[in-house]
Amino acid sequence: MRAGSKKDPQDMSVASESTVRQAMLAASDIAKRFGSTQALAGANLEIQSGEVHGLLGANGAGKSTLSRIISGHIRHDSGSITYRDKPFAIRSTRDALRSGIALVAQETSLAPDLSVLENIFMPEFGTRGRLSYSDLNTRAHAILSRLGHDHVLALDTEVRRLSAAQRQLVEIAKALALDANLVIFDEPTSSLSPSEVDSLFDIMSRMRNDGCGLIFVSHRLEEVLAITDRVTVMREGKTVAGNLDTSGLAQGDIIRHMVGKDLGAIYARRDPVAPASAGPAVLEVRNLAAKPAVRDVSFAVRRGEVLGLGGLIGAGRSEAVEALFGLRPRDGGTIQMHGKDINPRTPAEAMRLGIGLVAEDRRAQNIVPDFTVKENLLLAHMGMRNGVGLGYGSRQVKITELLTRLGLPPDRLDTSLLTYSGGMQQKVIIARWLLVEPTVLILDEPTKGVDIGTRSSIYAILRDIAEQGVAVIVISSDFSELLGVCERVVVMSDGLSIADLPSSVLTEEKLTLLAAPRTSTERNVQFLQSVSKEFAGTAFWALLGTEELICLGAVSSVDAPEIDLAPGQAARNDQTAIPQALAKRESRFVPEPDKAVATLLLPMRNKRGHDLGWIGLSVRNDRPLPDADEIAIRVATLTNAEAPIGVDQ
Repeated sequence: MRAGSKKDPQDMSVASESTVRQAMLAASDIAKRFGSTQALAGANLEIQSGEVHGLLGANGAGKSTLSRIISGHIRHDSGSITYRDKPFAIRSTRDALRSGIALVAQETSLAPDLSVLENIFMPEFGTRGRLSYSDLNTRAHAILSRLGHDHVLALDTEVRRLSAAQRQLVEIAKALALDANLVIFDEPTSSLSPSEVDSLFDIMSRMRNDGCGLIFVSHRLEEVLAITDRVTVMREGKTVAGNLDTSGLAQGDIIRHMVGKDLGAIYARRDPVAPASAGPAVLEVRNLAAKPAVRDVSFAVRRGEVLGLGGLIGAGRSEAVEALFGLRPRDGGTIQMHGKDINPRTPAEAMRLGIGLVAEDRRAQNIVPDFTVKENLLLAHMGMRNGVGLGYGSRQVKITELLTRLGLPPDRLDTSLLTYSGGMQQKVIIARWLLVEPTVLILDEPTKGVDIGTRSSIYAILRDIAEQGVAVIVISSDFSELLGVCERVVVMSDGLSIADLPSSVLTEEKLTLLAAPRTSTERNVQFLQSVSKEFAGTAFWALLGTEELICLGAVSSVDAPEIDLAPGQAARNDQTAIPQALAKRESRFVPEPDKAVATLLLPMRNKRGHDLGWIGLSVRNDRPLPDADEIAIRVATLTNAEAPIGVDQ
């Protein structure tokens, strides 16, 4: 099931037939105050068994506070909670876990010095009796296989060595290991790609069909519409709309409840790239290596351009920009600014060269908890300053301008940044770099865990600074976001940059196939090698559009016809060497007029009907042609094999 698509009616019927929905949990008139801040006042929520219930609201609406009260992390001041038709006094997380209530938190709460395995089963280490590590290994592999990430996470790896996205996966696995009846998913997809979201949604659907109650907290409204049965919307600590049937809602309806107004088109794409951005590269990276995560990465970004870096967890996107920014040592490659070689070995050197980086992990990499909002805002300024003193006065006019522009409260600069919502924190972090006016600004997952209104605001900021001539690089696991805000997308997989394409020729499905780990496409490549050698031709795997194609792989034998298709490149169908075959797409070899070449094209579909592209074989037509039916059978066998090809089967 794709994120953003409607729920499968068959899935819904299974849920309705196999489970009888009944009230599982009801929270009524919940209030909570933190010091002078009233976080909740009149919050209500009702969860039924056998449903996925969306809990929505802008940053600061109280969603996470209510979730933490239900899961026993904090106590409410007033109000009542009923669980399974009985009053429920939750005094601690242990109470909640024993009752079958688990929370998958947005900010992970894992033990960094323990392994993945130990974190997944951490609650069990507090129970009596001996635990079998062999049994735990077996269970952990089963859980991660259900998540589709058994090959990504080594169970003996220390959690501190994992990326933010990988830690999120461990948090989800930890909740699944508890066999909880009521699971709260607080922004679980914020670091996941579309195919990984599909995998999680499959698991959630099975849990729903088994009678579990699921609370899904998310800012991605397309996901809310795809997976939830009902939604509750909060604003400023209150429930403003409860138990709305998702099937009768559109994104605009939800947004109006959340923010009290229409936001218009969230991406509001710019006009075609300004002439300035078609000029020479401001920043050019060639064959960058920072092993083991980054093996060979190349890309360039121009003045006024928004470039995307796309890929799945473990692709090496964050590690590549960290090497560029001087946060990790480089093993090879060159970096140029304005055509001149540079070698930033520390973040301070990168900053003085005009490079800024908004790192992925907001809490661990961007915020100094003991500093005030103003001190956090001026960190980049301090990093670039060589003189005596703080020099805050020189930035005051710019600070005032930025606060107004970003809608940040000027009267709270002397408070802790941790008192701000996640969206406001992210705005302050972005403002930190706008304050020093970088030439190149890199943003790693800039809208992770922020609400729809803040996302719209951040996209407007990116458009604005690009129009002012800043070269912008956006890393995102949200493929719709990459396509919505970027002019070009460089796709990475297994530490390699494998494609550099205009976003206009891409879709989320195409990006998913391009970004698939090389291990999951190895069988396809082996198939291309086999048929190419057997039939003395050029075998290729491509995504075909109405007017253009994207080549995913191509292999030629020694005596094969040359058709000029290269992996990771896009081409217009009518400008290739096989335009007739691409136009007809028949299940036979189609000859090209005035050329000694004939091409067979066969579609690839997995068991769920996902488009996996097309297999093509071009051979010389001055010889007997291969049996097209025989090759078609081999392609069908390939796509129905047990292991996944590109996307989950």
